Amino acid sequence: MGIKGKLIASMEVKCEGHSVHDIFHVNTHHIPNISPNKINVFEIHEGEIGKVGSVVSAKYNEDGREKFIKHTIEATDPQKKSVTWKVIEGDLLELYNSFTIVTSIEDQWITWTFVYEKKTEDTPEPLAFMGVVLDMTKDVEGHLLKK
Repeated sequence: MGIKGKLIASMEVKCEGHSVHDIFHVNTHHIPNISPNKINVFEIHEGEIGKVGSVVSAKYNEDGREKFIKHTIEATDPQKKSVTWKVIEGDLLELYNSFTIVTSIEDQWITWTFVYEKKTEDTPEPLAFMGVVLDMTKDVEGHLLKK
């Protein structure tokens, strides 16, 4: 069994929190257009966007390299504007035995939580990936403020 970890980052956004939630959970397919330097491709494999059980993948840029992630939506909570994704394929699983991403929005605060199990003690914390999602969040915020 590997070493378990949790990484949490919260950031305030200047636009309405429900608008950010809509982009990340209902209009996810627009993210490659909103944040092209971070997300290159978004694809739905099974189900519908934002529905539990849906399987989606994305190609993203981290530290100048294109990476791949495929995940399934495990849970949603419309009241808390929260979605939980379980990573099922991709670059993250080369370093981690398991990796779950939770996002929630309260008022104008978005919180990203990563829950993971490292394969080895030497596996780094997923700080670079957190940087990707925070930069993507800033791009979404900028897009919404232009509207």
